[in-house]
Amino acid sequence: MSMTDQDKALYEAAEAVRQRAYAPYSKFQVGAAILADDGKIYAGCNVENAAYPVGNCAEPSAIAAMLAGGGKRIRRIYVTGPGVMPVTPCGGCRQRIREFADLDVEVISHGVDGEPLVQTLEQLLPHSFGPEFLDK
Repeated sequence: MSMTDQDKALYEAAEAVRQRAYAPYSKFQVGAAILADDGKIYAGCNVENAAYPVGNCAEPSAIAAMLAGGGKRIRRIYVTGPGVMPVTPCGGCRQRIREFADLDVEVISHGVDGEPLVQTLEQLLPHSFGPEFLDK
């Protein structure tokens, strides 16, 4: 994958926040950065808790930052973590992203010692259930 300037900015934001992740139990720090519909980048990290599974993943932390900052929709999301294998969002996070992103939104998953994987949300969460199913 050749990185655009936009992807570099998302990567840098995800990596900066990943360094501040609170992961004393798993030791697996994850960062996520969202390019939102307002043109701003919002980042979040995982926050663990001794009372598993009370913690937060990086992706919903970034979504919360986006909403708090005034963004409403995800245009692109970059997830970083340790290792060589792409760090993809867990199943629950894929559904959380689905709430705020169109199916063609690209999700970049990157184990920072390896190569990033770029997939659409539809590829990560095929045949998904979304908010449009509940429209009146």
